[in-house]
Amino acid sequence: MTDKEKVIVLIGPTAVGKTKLSIELAEKFNGEIISGDSMQIYRGMDIGTAKITNDEMEGIPHHLIDIVDPDEAFSVAEFQTLVRSKIKDITNRGKVPFIVGGTGLYIQSVLYDYQFQEAPTADPDYRASLEALADEKGTLEIHNMLEQIDPITAASIHHHNVRRVIRALEVFHVTGKRMSELQENQSEEMLYDAAIIGLTMDRDLLYERINLRVDKMMEEGLLPEVKHFFDAGLKDCQSIQAIGYKEIYKYFEDRSSLEDAVLELKQNSRRYAKRQLTWFRNKMSVKWFDMTDSVKSNDISKKIKEISRYLEGMLKN
Repeated sequence: MTDKEKVIVLIGPTAVGKTKLSIELAEKFNGEIISGDSMQIYRGMDIGTAKITNDEMEGIPHHLIDIVDPDEAFSVAEFQTLVRSKIKDITNRGKVPFIVGGTGLYIQSVLYDYQFQEAPTADPDYRASLEALADEKGTLEIHNMLEQIDPITAASIHHHNVRRVIRALEVFHVTGKRMSELQENQSEEMLYDAAIIGLTMDRDLLYERINLRVDKMMEEGLLPEVKHFFDAGLKDCQSIQAIGYKEIYKYFEDRSSLEDAVLELKQNSRRYAKRQLTWFRNKMSVKWFDMTDSVKSNDISKKIKEISRYLEGMLKN
């Protein structure tokens, strides 16, 4: 027996089928869903983040969606605080909290005794020089710099996320320690009685689904959604670094054709899915379930039964 709060975590790469499965499981186990996605927190960024619609929710309460404006910064520490509060609230109401998403660091920070220490002293001049270098030679230039000194951290940050890449370089410049070294000192103690379920599938099928998802986003209006933010002058902020927005911005800035922007979006989404799987396999103790056959047959009922049997044992203890 444990007095730790029970939490069900559903993770996996983009387009693997987390949304539909999470609704079915939450209905079955009297659950409420907490989004574990670092970009679905932003209001108005709906199509590009594949945000769940009200109809898709099927009456299941969802939390941490549409909580900040796109021009606001939002940190892992803030996410940690909010989610832990939601877990307590959902549990106190006799429901089961489900964390569903694909942002590994955010989810890890909630589940483990992850301490956010005082940030090392900043070096504004060094940061400004990196920003100028990124403007002049592109984001890959500074990402490659990070990869040379801290490949572990570089693998967890997309090169478009300039702010985080620069911050990791700045930490090393000021302290002489890699960001990954600082994170290694974090406690491995799990704060919850958590069942971490991972969804995976055949890579070719996953990549096909990602490409189709991007095509669907374009059909549903991704272009005008991004143009709204572009016309509003949003540029150098955290939200616009999201895959699906940065690529389309290049089209509006006349730095890419629309066709090339969409191709880059597909490529970046596939690469992100690969990084997600690498993160979860290296950082968490996950019970994996392969969705390949369920997706091909368009029947997830057997997979729901299989996962349900696994969860029933955990929830009874």
